[in-house]
Amino acid sequence: MTQQFEIPEQQWAQVVEKKGGPVVFKQIPVQKPGPDEVLINVKYSGVCHTDLHAMKGDWPLDTKLPLVGGHEGAGVVVAKGELVSEVEIGDYAGIKWLNGSCLACSFCMQADEPLCPHALLSGYTVDGSFQQYAIAKAAHVAKIPKECDLEAVAPVLCAGITVYKGLKESGARPGQWVAIVGAGGGLGSMAIQYANAMGLHAIAIDGGEEKGKNCKELGAKAYVDFTQTKDLVADVKAATPEGLGPHAVILLAVSEKPFHQAVDYVRARGTIICIGLPAGAYFKAPVFDTVIRMITIKGSYVGNRQDTQEALDFFARGLVKVPIKTVGLSKLQEVYDLMEEGKIVGRYVVDTSK
Repeated sequence: MTQQFEIPEQQWAQVVEKKGGPVVFKQIPVQKPGPDEVLINVKYSGVCHTDLHAMKGDWPLDTKLPLVGGHEGAGVVVAKGELVSEVEIGDYAGIKWLNGSCLACSFCMQADEPLCPHALLSGYTVDGSFQQYAIAKAAHVAKIPKECDLEAVAPVLCAGITVYKGLKESGARPGQWVAIVGAGGGLGSMAIQYANAMGLHAIAIDGGEEKGKNCKELGAKAYVDFTQTKDLVADVKAATPEGLGPHAVILLAVSEKPFHQAVDYVRARGTIICIGLPAGAYFKAPVFDTVIRMITIKGSYVGNRQDTQEALDFFARGLVKVPIKTVGLSKLQEVYDLMEEGKIVGRYVVDTSK
């Protein structure tokens, strides 16, 4: 027998009413799902740096306004459209950055649905998970195993999927070394654990003692503090066998300088993966070094549907634990303020009931 849920007409949400913010905590109507959509009662939502960029209008991609941000929403399916058969009422489901895609273009046909020219982006081009009830295309929701804790799993829906995809894109193999830049933040803390679970040795790069302690506890083999080191390039190389540098670099930084530094310490024939999106930044690399040392520089966006389920599987097996701090949805602006001050360690999650 299908479960029945009582769905209210109004709900609490954090709404961006103008470019630059701040967010406004207010009541808005609960939407009804379309034929191929589901309505998810969002219990918890992770807070990502992208949400801050969306509020501030930092990127050359227009957001909808007014906008409900958020794209790491974990909850329960409470309603679905008449065409939906792959998701059931009562299932645990997650709202990801990719809210939907056409499923018919050449990108979608080759499992590159994040590159779909008609992609719908949660908390950017469509309303996201900083509300109590959110809509998503059924084909694209993350199917969360029932044994998972919704509060703990929320950050996997963006941070986890994103860093796992980046590590896959790097081509690094078990036993090899990977430098994770911005290792003390939400994405970085997960990247260290996914690297460990994939048999890689992680070198954490970030600033401050607290972040260093956190990175070591999560399994980083070495920590390089950019606020203390006199020669970051030399220190990163020294942390690897033979001093040749890491086989891959995962760039999660939100400033431009670390992108330029990576070329100097990555191992010959190494791969640099760009994930962080500093506003207005450019990546510059010397052509001679890039050619002679056979360096690969790649961008990695978000994972596809299969990457999503693989990333969730690592979590469900207990191989990835997200260091989270949970606050009420009403406190979202305070989390943004901490982000701007660079004071976030781990990942913040908002509880939509508060």
